[in-house]
Amino acid sequence: MKMKLLGLLVLVLGSTISANGAVSEVSWREISKINREGPYVGIVVPNAFELNPLLRSPSFVPHNKFPYFDFAGKHFRIGVLEKKRVIVVMTGLSMLNAGISTQLLLTLFDIEGVVHYGIAGNANPKLQIGDVTIPQYWAHTGLWNWQRFGDGPKDALALEASGDYSRRFGYLKFADYNNNTKHSKSATNLLNNVWFQAEEIFPVNGTAEVRQHAFWVSVDKLTLRLQRAQMLN
Repeated sequence: MKMKLLGLLVLVLGSTISANGAVSEVSWREISKINREGPYVGIVVPNAFELNPLLRSPSFVPHNKFPYFDFAGKHFRIGVLEKKRVIVVMTGLSMLNAGISTQLLLTLFDIEGVVHYGIAGNANPKLQIGDVTIPQYWAHTGLWNWQRFGDGPKDALALEASGDYSRRFGYLKFADYNNNTKHSKSATNLLNNVWFQAEEIFPVNGTAEVRQHAFWVSVDKLTLRLQRAQMLN
């Protein structure tokens, strides 16, 4: 009895997915139409909980021809708020999302200023729920240098000598927050200390790849004055 081996030819059809990071010609035409009516104030909002009250406010009027523009997963809302042309974008949580969304806003559109707003915690007992605060300075305190156990405030940090880190802005000592702390005397904690660090920035008017450091960032003086005047009204 002969056995015939039948060869089975399997054709695997692969699908290709093209990725293009450039802005299409159609999108650029639409962006150009939007920018002809600029400049705009960019409004950056973290999430829908904070965005919805603005969208429901009668003070915000969407544009009658192009009320929104979608790009790279972002929904840019175009309109007028208190007689000022604005473009509103929801970023999503985290510094990464905030940075990407703000950069897209500034790259695509004619923006004269950016306002970030949202809810926040408070360590000042004079402020109550519902109060509106406008900072004169702000800082991002999420960049730390974790000091090894056994070292103290007088000991140099790792990479401090090369200028990467410093002890300029103070530190948090975990032992001060132990549950068994008594009479203001801290007990040992293996987490030791974390030192707050300035951000590395590369200004657009600076030299490429030459870093600068910034911890306290001042609010634009004109914007601060306008916001204070609006609150008093």
